[in-house]
Amino acid sequence: MDDIISHYLASLTPNSPEWAEQLEVVAEENNIPIMDKTSMHFVQVLLQIHQPKRILEVGTAIGYSALRMQENTHQATIVTIEKDEKRYLDAIENISKLDKDDCIKVIHGDALEEMSRLQGNNELFDTVFIDAAKGQYSKFLELADSMVKNGGLIITDNVLFRGYVATPEETPKRFRSMVKKLRDFNEKLMNHSYYQTSILPIGDGVAISYKQEVGN
Repeated sequence: MDDIISHYLASLTPNSPEWAEQLEVVAEENNIPIMDKTSMHFVQVLLQIHQPKRILEVGTAIGYSALRMQENTHQATIVTIEKDEKRYLDAIENISKLDKDDCIKVIHGDALEEMSRLQGNNELFDTVFIDAAKGQYSKFLELADSMVKNGGLIITDNVLFRGYVATPEETPKRFRSMVKKLRDFNEKLMNHSYYQTSILPIGDGVAISYKQEVGN
C-alpha cells in the first residue's frame, strides 16, 4: 500500500522545470542523494506559505534543493553548507548558471563547524533545512535551535530512513547505529518543550518543526 500511495502522489506532483529535471538526472546517474520530487514539492508549498527571509540549509549536495526552495521564496537569502569539495564546486556552478549567486551562498566546510561559526556570529534564520549526515541530526538540531527565530521552522529530511526507524529489528547491521540515533532524534523532536513537530511519511520521511515563542 505504501508503494502504491507513493507512486500515486508522485504522479500528481507537478513536473520540475527543465533545469531541475537535468539536475535530477545528474543526481540519479551519479548516486548523489537529493530530495525526492514529492517531498520537495511539499517543502516548496510550505515555504510559499511561510515566506522566510533567511534560510539555512545543512547539506547542499549539487544545489538542487537550494535552487528549488528559492523558486518559492524569491526574496529570501539562502546559506547552504556542503562538506564534499566536488559537490560544493558543482553546486557553485549550477547556482551560477541560473544567476542565483546573489541570493544563494554556498559554504564549503564541515556542517557542525560551520554551524558553530554562524552561531558564534549570532546569525538568525527563519527556516533551517537539515539534509546531511543522519547520524548527526541531534547535533545539528542543538546548533540550529539558537539560530532559528521564534515562529521559525526546522525541516528535516530522511527521518524515517527506508522505514527502518519503525522496524529496528530488521535494520541491516551497517545501519543500526544510525537508525538508533534517528529514532532518538525523532523522539526528541516529538517531545520537545517548545517545538511542535509533525512527521510526514512522504519520500524518506520529512519532519516539520515549528518553534514556539521562547527566549532566543
